[in-house]
Amino acid sequence: MPTRAWFSTFIYCAPLQSVRIARLNDELASECAQLRDYDTAGRRCSAKNYPGGYTSYASLNELHRFSSTFAALEKKFARHVRTFIQTLDLDLRGRAVRMTDCWVNIMPPTAAHSLHLHPLSLISGTYYVRTPRGCPGLKFEDPRLDRFMAAPPRRTAARRENLSHATYPAQAGNVVLFESWLRHEVAANRVDAERISISFNYAWA
Repeated sequence: MPTRAWFSTFIYCAPLQSVRIARLNDELASECAQLRDYDTAGRRCSAKNYPGGYTSYASLNELHRFSSTFAALEKKFARHVRTFIQTLDLDLRGRAVRMTDCWVNIMPPTAAHSLHLHPLSLISGTYYVRTPRGCPGLKFEDPRLDRFMAAPPRRTAARRENLSHATYPAQAGNVVLFESWLRHEVAANRVDAERISISFNYAWA
C-alpha cells in the first residue's frame, strides 16, 4: 500500500484474571473504603485538589508496600505489564521494571479527574474495582494534538487510528495500561454511585 501508519500509540486492556473477579473486587472495595476512613491526610488533600472525591495519591501512594492485599495485586499486575512491554518492543537493557506508586481513587457523583500525565514513570495503569452502569471511562488524548496546526476536524466516521481521542469504558475487573507520557482524563461521574479504581506506576529500575 502507498500509505502506511507510523508512530503508533498503544493502549492495553484485558481482564486482570479469568476467575474469582467478583470476590477479589469485593475485598478490594472493602479495603478501599477502610483506607478512606483511615486516611485523614488524604481526605483533607482530596477536598482541596479532588473535589467531591477521594484519592490516596498524596498520602498513601505505595499501597503495595503497606497492604498485603495490594502486594498480591501487584503480582497480578506484573504479568500484564510484562506483556505490554513486549508489545512496545522496549529494550530494558537487562534492567527490571518495578511498581513505584499504587493508590486508590473513589469517585462519587460529580467527581472528575482533569487531563494529566504521569511524569518520571514508564508504564501507568488503572484497575477497575467498582464501575456502576453509566460511570465515565478513561479518555486518552492523541499526543500530537497540539501540533495539528490549521487542520480541519476529522470526519464523523473517521477510522479509529485517525481519531483525536479514545475512551475506554470503565469495566470492573479490567486492567488498562499505557505509557506514562500519554495524557488522559476521567469526566465527571454522572451516576448516583461510587466509581472505584486503583491506579499505579511502573518505573525502569
